[in-house]
Amino acid sequence: MSGLSALLDGEVPESGTEASDAFERAEAGRAQAESDANEGRRRLEVARQQFAEYANARADESVAFGEQIQKVLGIASEAAGTHGDDAVMRAMVDGIVDLAEAATGAKAEAQAMAATAMEDVNKAGAGAPGGDGGDGGGDGGAGAAMEEEANGDKGDIAMEDDAAAIAAAAANLDPAMNFVERAKYIPLRLDMEERKLLRLLEAAMHVSEYTDKVDVLTYRSKTGRITEQLKEICAIMCGLVVATDYRRGQRLIVDKDFAANAAFFQAVFEIGRRHKVQNPEKMRSEYGKMVYLLQDSQMEEVQELLEFKLVKPLKTAHNLLADKSGLAMLADGLMHQATAEIMHEGKARHEVQREIKAKEKAREHLSRRYATAVLSSEDILSVLYSISDNNSYLRFNRDPVDKMIGYLKEYFEPKTPEKGFSLGITMGMGGARLSHNHERQYTYVMQSMMLWREVSNDMFKLWYLAEGDLLREGGRYQLTNTGQGLNRVQSAPGTNKAIHQVLNRCQSKLGHWVGSSVVHLGDHNVPNALMFIDKYTQVPRILNPVALVVSQVDELCKDPGLLRYVEGAFGSADGCRKAILADFFRHAFDGSGADNFFDAGSCIDGRLTSAWNWCSKIEKKGYYPVFKLSGFTGFDGGDFRS
Repeated sequence: MSGLSALLDGEVPESGTEASDAFERAEAGRAQAESDANEGRRRLEVARQQFAEYANARADESVAFGEQIQKVLGIASEAAGTHGDDAVMRAMVDGIVDLAEAATGAKAEAQAMAATAMEDVNKAGAGAPGGDGGDGGGDGGAGAAMEEEANGDKGDIAMEDDAAAIAAAAANLDPAMNFVERAKYIPLRLDMEERKLLRLLEAAMHVSEYTDKVDVLTYRSKTGRITEQLKEICAIMCGLVVATDYRRGQRLIVDKDFAANAAFFQAVFEIGRRHKVQNPEKMRSEYGKMVYLLQDSQMEEVQELLEFKLVKPLKTAHNLLADKSGLAMLADGLMHQATAEIMHEGKARHEVQREIKAKEKAREHLSRRYATAVLSSEDILSVLYSISDNNSYLRFNRDPVDKMIGYLKEYFEPKTPEKGFSLGITMGMGGARLSHNHERQYTYVMQSMMLWREVSNDMFKLWYLAEGDLLREGGRYQLTNTGQGLNRVQSAPGTNKAIHQVLNRCQSKLGHWVGSSVVHLGDHNVPNALMFIDKYTQVPRILNPVALVVSQVDELCKDPGLLRYVEGAFGSADGCRKAILADFFRHAFDGSGADNFFDAGSCIDGRLTSAWNWCSKIEKKGYYPVFKLSGFTGFDGGDFRS
């Protein structure tokens, strides 16, 4: 540890010779130029893809338009035959015939344009390099280029023992996972001793200014930045040890032998990671700093001086049972009853009590059946509690999406809009960047929410893959101004492949796909896997308040004064619900939220961007008083009624 000790004591200069500094600056310039070139290539690929999809959509619309004209032409011809030689009718028929011919020509032109655009996309995909190894390598391309990039970077995923599991997870993402598969990605619930260390870690990361000091562009050389990284990492580690054991902390500060406390550091950071996956609403600012610190600790230069790793695999329910030969329990038929989420809505008290007792009996039975000298009853209960936590997570994060899908089906017809409640949107009106008729917008909204549901359902698995991408050994990133401040732009091959599998699964279920299927990941829109996960954890925070307000309208109308207000403003309670839902389904999915089509529009991430944009304008809506009367305080997660 002499090298690290000397560096921390300030005996090693923070920058090399002038020649080495110049070389590092030249290398940084070259890397930036390569990153810019790659970004331009990805933008071009995405633009081609989006243009091809746009052309296909226009071709489909022209076909439907031509069919409608033919129907009108048939009706007009019959009417002309009935009226004989009526000159006006004849002129109308001739006009429709001309219109039909023009529509046929437009259809052929649109189809030819779509075919040409798709051919260009395929050529671009075939000619694209298979994988982006640069620091700022992204996954925002399209078609074959995306697949090649994901496959090309796959070999870089390496958290040693976790590497094979991460690759298998990306390859086998499936919604109907049994308990054996699910348990691989369900973190173990923290015990009391671990919670003490969690509070210590949270306090340390809360006061830390790690990213403020490290993620800046003022360093003249790479050496200077690495020195600052090491100083900050070691300062945080010293603080953790001193707060836990003062005497041991004293020895660490004097000797600077961090490797002697490697197991402690690994355990503390693993506890923080595990807690965050189980509770996405916790550690909002602390988690980002912790992950970026661990990401830097995985760099070769830092590890050479630290001489140990801060990252170790997460403790999961599957790992615990596998280590103690208890995997057979996961295939037991009582697992569902022992871990089921008990729903009290619409049930009598005695029914809820009966379900609780049945759940407790199932847990006791499993504990007695599978307990051994190695696998204790406490271990079995820990696994069951952890899987139950996952079911609770799904209830509060996936169920709001299910509710909104239910409202869409209940209050709106797929093909025929109700007067005053059409979901159709037009580009340029109301901030919309897309033009959809009612039927197309209905399908677009349904597809978007079905995708969000699948992502929420597989969030633990996606989070596992995202951490694998972020914390892989030797992983590189490019510190880049993305337009939203400095961000770490890094490719995420495991996460990218997994989300494309989720997308393909949705597309195969739903058939025709409306809008773009481009996924931004590893570019200036979604810089890295951490941003990707953070983005999709916002879905329930957006949908839950809307679903709660819609469900509260009838309760509000029990008050005579509020009933008069609702009837005066919306006609009825049903009209109030439809007004809220129609505006949400129109303008939370209208492609808005950015100043260009590349950053917003109908791409996979742009759909969520539009929803965020709608949330930012909620105060200007005519129904906003209904939100406030229902207790709405903001789109910040949780049930605002409590």
